[in-house]
Amino acid sequence: MTLDPTAQPRIVVTMAVAAWHDKPALAEQRNALYGAAIERHGAIPTLLDVRATDEERRVAFASMDGLLLSGGVDIHPARYGQTTSGAKEISRQRDELEAAAWDAAAAGGRPVLGLCRGLQAINVFSGGSLLQHVDGHAGPSWGEGTAHRHPVRLEAGTRLAAVLAPADTIEVNSYHHQAVRPEDLAPGLVANAWADSVAGPLVEGLESDDGRFVIGVQCHPERTESTPPAFEELFAAFVEAARETARTAPRVPVPG
Repeated sequence: MTLDPTAQPRIVVTMAVAAWHDKPALAEQRNALYGAAIERHGAIPTLLDVRATDEERRVAFASMDGLLLSGGVDIHPARYGQTTSGAKEISRQRDELEAAAWDAAAAGGRPVLGLCRGLQAINVFSGGSLLQHVDGHAGPSWGEGTAHRHPVRLEAGTRLAAVLAPADTIEVNSYHHQAVRPEDLAPGLVANAWADSVAGPLVEGLESDDGRFVIGVQCHPERTESTPPAFEELFAAFVEAARETARTAPRVPVPG
């Protein structure tokens, strides 16, 4: 089947409510980067936060060709069978929204890209767990100082390594205080990038082992001022996967 290179897939982008942030203007700028990243590669973002009604969610999920799980506050530890011990800000509403979006994407075979919290959400929703706190990876918040950076090692033979080729090591920004260790990784997922830490090796990237486009990275590649240009290829590959899925697995019609 020949794909239409001009087709614009619709990507649901889950995000924080900027108006509820203590610096709403800065939070709004931060949110806008997610939509801009996929728009650069020809997709149409559908921005969704916890204020969306049940009907708005239904329509968004039924019309989505791909799902981008963005960064944000910590996932509630109860989601992975733990009590709170290191987790900080938590939003059960955000967890519920993204779990529903994840289920809808899985049901339709839609591609998923997770960034920072999004990587952690993919792992938790797939049956994995998290290290609730790790020192040395957070750095200053975006817009409030120079980003902390560190190298990650790409796992040869993975989808992410192929997208970011020919690099085998790449420097990324780092804004997280929670992490995925090898023992936390969910069944059906494989690590595609690694970083060192005081807690041992951390999974800085993961992907599905069944061929479906499901990729999570612990960094924030939408923040281009602190991200290697190679990561544009990740957004391009994600949009292309959504475009292909839209052609081969049509959206579910939504009654008017």
